Amino acid sequence: MYAIGIENLTKKFNGFIAVNQVSLNVEEGELFGLLGPNGAGKTTTIKMLSTLLNPTSGYAEVAGFNILTQKDEIRNSIGIVFQDPALDIKLTGRENLEFHSMMYNLGREFREKRIKEVLELVELTSKANVLVENYSGGMKRRLEIARGLIHRPKVLFLDEPTLGLDAQTRRHIWDYIKKLSEEDVTIILTTHYMEEADYLCDRVAIIDFGKIVALDTPKNLKDSLGGDVISLEIPDQNSVDFEKELRNYGWIKGISKHDSFIDLKVENADKRIPEIIFLARKFGINVESVNLRKPSLEDVFLQFTGKTIRERETSQNETRREMVRRRMGR
Repeated sequence: MYAIGIENLTKKFNGFIAVNQVSLNVEEGELFGLLGPNGAGKTTTIKMLSTLLNPTSGYAEVAGFNILTQKDEIRNSIGIVFQDPALDIKLTGRENLEFHSMMYNLGREFREKRIKEVLELVELTSKANVLVENYSGGMKRRLEIARGLIHRPKVLFLDEPTLGLDAQTRRHIWDYIKKLSEEDVTIILTTHYMEEADYLCDRVAIIDFGKIVALDTPKNLKDSLGGDVISLEIPDQNSVDFEKELRNYGWIKGISKHDSFIDLKVENADKRIPEIIFLARKFGINVESVNLRKPSLEDVFLQFTGKTIRERETSQNETRREMVRRRMGR
């Protein structure tokens, strides 16, 4: 049995399609990522799966329960770490866990055992009796993860769990999420950090404008691009003829342009750089910088959408602003 099964799940808001016929299955014990820019539909999907929103159409099961007709069963089977903090900062870490476990009617003996276990898991035992208002951002995130696990959920939703954290703290949170495999829990992680999805997830679904555009393991998605990536920086230059010429070379497996960069998917890339630079000069192109790297999930996103995730976020924000202006009659 799948931990999560989704068929053509759709959510519309006043004519705007936030989630567009999403279908996927998540295996029990899998760490599955929903990767995409802000506003792509990730959080809306999580809200439907956790019964906080009803879908406009489609079907989904979580832990074997129907999201429309078995909401109580689902809520008893899941844990959630929301984007926005949801802790009581005037309580200690232990008191937050006590209150949450009592909401699930956990018996005293089991409750005390689980609080001890989850505090140890996220390395907050020494801070258990400290008021949460004195916690760092990373400590608060770790406590929220502990709280989500207190009742031994079958499925844990982590909605942008490292949003707003510095790079070092974010990496520490990754390590705690990795530890959750010891809890034998299925994890659904939403993120717009490419490296986070790459590091953590068994499989990734890339979602854009509410639709899944790619789904596989991070390795398979990157391997699908074929070859390494040579990135040429050529700001404010007409490169149409140069790009057209590049397409005649069989060892160039793909070409994409974004901002002031041209990205080339190339076989034996390190040996081809001199030839590419020579060709650029032939067409009067001044290459300001060259970068050679292995394909990333950012490259996968660019391949399937034609834009980087940052460019897509900007595009989606502009689309939403335009919709607001139209509704207001401006």
